[in-house]
Amino acid sequence: MQAISRRLGHQSSVHSLKSVYPLCSHYYGADNERYVSTLATKGVGQLVRKGTGGRSSVSGIVATVFGATGFLGRYVVQALAKMGSQVLVPFRGSEDSHRHLKLMGDLGQIVPMQFNPRDESSIKAVMAKANVVINLIGREYETRNYSFEEVNHSMAEVLATIAKEHGGVMRYIQVSCLGASSSSPSKLLQTKAAGEAAVLRELPEATILRPAVMIGTEDRILNTWAHFAKNYSFLPLIGDGSTKIQPVYVVDVAAAVVSALKDDGSSMGKIYELGGPEVFTVRELAELMYDMIREWPRYVPIPFPIAKALATPRELLLKKVPFPLPNPDIFNLDQINALTEDTVVSKDALTFSDLGIVPHKLKGYPVEFLISYRKGGPNFGSTVSERVSPDAYP
Repeated sequence: MQAISRRLGHQSSVHSLKSVYPLCSHYYGADNERYVSTLATKGVGQLVRKGTGGRSSVSGIVATVFGATGFLGRYVVQALAKMGSQVLVPFRGSEDSHRHLKLMGDLGQIVPMQFNPRDESSIKAVMAKANVVINLIGREYETRNYSFEEVNHSMAEVLATIAKEHGGVMRYIQVSCLGASSSSPSKLLQTKAAGEAAVLRELPEATILRPAVMIGTEDRILNTWAHFAKNYSFLPLIGDGSTKIQPVYVVDVAAAVVSALKDDGSSMGKIYELGGPEVFTVRELAELMYDMIREWPRYVPIPFPIAKALATPRELLLKKVPFPLPNPDIFNLDQINALTEDTVVSKDALTFSDLGIVPHKLKGYPVEFLISYRKGGPNFGSTVSERVSPDAYP
């Protein structure tokens, strides 16, 4: 009898939870007044807050962060959780893909929710209780299952449309890429520009952030270079290495997301270009990497036509073979195309300074994670004899 009563009690609690947290698609539409308006005209300043603003406080923000399990996502989740926000983390992979995020917030503040990006009802479910939506979804290469068009354009349009129908979403932030343009030689940047246009068409009050290539512990540029240089003792230099880029520390980009949320709504409907304080050529950034891993710089210049020829077979065979192909690292055709043009912040663009942020210079702490690639351990390396005075030895 006790077992039966416990089972009945459990079922009643499940039904009560379902009534409190409706997940079905019929809760969205004109019949429910919560879901008939678009974004609020103000920022999140009117939300109820409790506490001093720390981890255990209540900021009033309930944010659904799409792409939270990615590189930038972990820093955005950390920044939101640190100020007492509840973060809903949609994930489509394994149960382990989000476990590192749960430690970033107070108990119950990080809520993983499995979803299917191609299923609108599951998107509505993870967005149901949110008042802030942040889209970080992106991919720097195509796979057999997901193309640039679907990931960067179609998904962004669907998320914006559902957020518009939601009615309770007060802020929508779309993270794009610096250099996004319909005339770019890169398909990634073309589709990012199309995604921006689709979001602004549905939600004119959305905030668009365009970060440059991001540097950090889990980045996909310096880590890739350092791993290749350590294993093969040289680094392929696409072109002559003179292409200008403006890399930015990933923590600064996460801070820009939070700063846009905390303002009085002045950032709504605007586009910000987020580049670091210094402009590097590709060769200068590689030299910074070599300096940190303490290896002798050795480059093999590869002209653009040859680099494209090396990267093209994967693109041709991607959807023609019945098995997945390896992900591209150095020879990514789309990134090679992007390197044919400089990617720096425009002169008249809104930048970090308009969000009240001073970005970090890369040399120093932001690239210290590269010491793990030093031969012999963090205190050693091939060039250590040049950097340590003989008097320092015991």
